[in-house]
Amino acid sequence: MNASVVHQMDAAELTRMILEREPLFILDVRNEEVFNNWKIEGQSVEVINIPYFDLLDGVDEFMDRIPQDMKVLIVCAKEGSSQFVAEMLASAGRSEVYYLAGGMKAWNEYLHPVKISDLQGGGALYQFLRIGKGCLSYLIISEGEAAVVDASRLTEVYESFARQAGARIIHALDTHLHADHISGGRKLAEKTGAVYWLPPKDADEVVFDYSGLEEGQTLTVGSARIQIKPVYSPGHTIGSTSLLIDGQFLLSGDILFMQSIGRPDLAGKAEDWVGDLYTTLHKTYNSLAEHLIVLPAHFGKIAELGDGGRVAAALPELFRSNPGLQVREESEFREMVTANLPEHPNAYQEIRQINMGKLQPTEEEQREMETGPNRCAVHDN
Repeated sequence: MNASVVHQMDAAELTRMILEREPLFILDVRNEEVFNNWKIEGQSVEVINIPYFDLLDGVDEFMDRIPQDMKVLIVCAKEGSSQFVAEMLASAGRSEVYYLAGGMKAWNEYLHPVKISDLQGGGALYQFLRIGKGCLSYLIISEGEAAVVDASRLTEVYESFARQAGARIIHALDTHLHADHISGGRKLAEKTGAVYWLPPKDADEVVFDYSGLEEGQTLTVGSARIQIKPVYSPGHTIGSTSLLIDGQFLLSGDILFMQSIGRPDLAGKAEDWVGDLYTTLHKTYNSLAEHLIVLPAHFGKIAELGDGGRVAAALPELFRSNPGLQVREESEFREMVTANLPEHPNAYQEIRQINMGKLQPTEEEQREMETGPNRCAVHDN
């Protein structure tokens, strides 16, 4: 096999191609069930699935399914199978053949920073796009200090970014007790000396010390005094708390997304919490300033990514366009939400236990628990 013409593509380059809408053909060689559950998507990406074991006898019978005029990227779970298949395609005469370095394992863990805006009091707000998982986290920097909101467990990314900006992380905040991914908030606080903030109504069972994130407080970042104001907004969890940043942005956690709304059932209390969700969306959020830009903790579809990968929208626009906000009568809203709950996130019960401090799995176990898409929304399908 002529491996010299096989190229490696990392998750950062793949993300760049997707965000810049460069044409790409992906051959995913994982088994069909895994592929159907979770795959790489993009508006200029064409994806097919041919399981690795169907390719062991050669690629000749599949060559007509692979275009000649596009870059071809082979994807598997951890890299090895995709490299082997890429070498077979190269030996069969295909040029511009790539394999994804680290496979879907690496894709699941890559975080891409996107600058959202400069802030009025000085400093800037950044969104970290975990494109393979659909998770969003945030970093606020001002005058040598920083705060991280809804951090993933991949805390070195935020530490490195803040360090390069000459900033010290002083706050790590979670808008709620997460169930779809392992929070890095407490870990980040322990590593940097920051204060870890968590809504106390979500912390009844946690076994570690934290500072209560509650409405009425004002946290500041930097000498420019960027303000972070909590807004109690239950519904996804009983403690869910949104954050007003610098009077311009609403970090909505898992309450409101671009094309969907948060699900109320991941603690087994859908009937109890759906009323809170209605109140938060149609009363609390509806009473907030109209100029606010909503920045959620997740996205469900690649089409929700805007320029440069930004996931953001004006609050009034979401009230006009978001399907989950169009049902305004409470009884109909309750029925709509409880009738459209998707499959649960992978290992969500164990992830909640980890985020309470009750389980301490290995790094590899954590990685396996987080495999697959987030499923925190009612209307992602």
